[in-house]
Amino acid sequence: MTSIRQQRSSYSLAVWVVVPILFVMAIALAACGDDNDPLANDDNADDSATNTDNPADDTGNDNPDTSDDTTDTGASNGGGTGTLADIPRETGADASLTGAGATFPNVLYTAWVEEYNQLNPGVRVNYQSIGSGGGIRAVIDRTVDFGGTDGPMTDDQKADAGDKVWHIPAAMGAVVPAYNISGAPDDLRFSQETIAGIFLGDIASWDDQAIREDNPDAELPNQDIAVCHRSDGSGTTFIWVDFLASVSDEWAENVGVATSVEWPRGNFVGGNGNEGVAQCINQIDGAVGYVELAYATQNNLPVAQLENQAGKFVEPTLAAVTSAAAGLIEAGEFPTDMEARVVNAPGDDSWPAAGFTWLLVYEEMSATEGMTLGRAQELIRYMLWALDQDGGQTFAEPLDYAPLDPNVVELAYEGIKQLTFEGQPVWETMLP
Repeated sequence: MTSIRQQRSSYSLAVWVVVPILFVMAIALAACGDDNDPLANDDNADDSATNTDNPADDTGNDNPDTSDDTTDTGASNGGGTGTLADIPRETGADASLTGAGATFPNVLYTAWVEEYNQLNPGVRVNYQSIGSGGGIRAVIDRTVDFGGTDGPMTDDQKADAGDKVWHIPAAMGAVVPAYNISGAPDDLRFSQETIAGIFLGDIASWDDQAIREDNPDAELPNQDIAVCHRSDGSGTTFIWVDFLASVSDEWAENVGVATSVEWPRGNFVGGNGNEGVAQCINQIDGAVGYVELAYATQNNLPVAQLENQAGKFVEPTLAAVTSAAAGLIEAGEFPTDMEARVVNAPGDDSWPAAGFTWLLVYEEMSATEGMTLGRAQELIRYMLWALDQDGGQTFAEPLDYAPLDPNVVELAYEGIKQLTFEGQPVWETMLP
């Protein structure tokens, strides 16, 4: 494109030869007055490369003189039209994202992080498995880009957060009663009354009449039961005690439902994280405890069948986990805020201690300390990939998690569309 300065030079030469001085000034004024020419001011011709108000700077530093800052490569101002499917899942951005929370999905999230870094080497996702309670606290304190939880935030926690926090479902999983009893079979069964009695401390020996009635062919020792439980605030605990409260009025009235509860008196042993509870079960002969299914599998712990709402003893298969949410979805009763609780769900095949695990993100993403538009874009890109049926969801089943129902994924996509940066929907800035 011919620059305005070149135009001026041409105009001046012609004018001095053929027209009076006043006509020259009129032409020059007309040339300078085109507000639609994006290059009308040479000093601004490279604004796209040197804009000092850089929303995509991963460090939060708007100074354009910082050396070799490549985080800017992930930001775009969008301007295109389309859907979430049109947003590229690959990026040349350089960005770091920090999350913390639930241990329940840590096996899955670890696989996601490794795979996503292969897809986008410049984007580093650091997830700390500290428990759902810690993840919620980190979100409230605004010290992480996203949190992780298996129990939805309480009304008090939402009030403490101050701004709206979205629960974006990532996967479903089963919380299971794993045990370690020398010489016992690997296929014990617990009725609803029996499992509640064990965790209430009312059933304290493995040869208790209730356990023998559930397992008439099993040879069980006259041995004290040690109950392993979480010592930290935990979404895994929330799912488990939510299940116990749904089958036992005594539990609901005396213990309740929360990410951390006051455990009954008796032979109870606390462990930190799913890892700690699995280790507790492994180390104590006669122990029983609750862990996410993947941790029982990894530690070669036998898992008991549970009686579900239909009165059937079921194993924690992925089909049984998916079945737990199917009834809500088919009835159109799945909540639009996606904070669904699916314990003791109807259905012959439903696993009664199933639940979702969620990513926690502020609706107004700039509410998070140090968040920039560029990092907000990369967090959304990561979540979109995690939700994709040919992306993150493909890792769920091999790792003993249940992939999300497509209807739940669509709700999650709608939730992501609500995420903004300084009032502007972030996803719209990412369209090609």
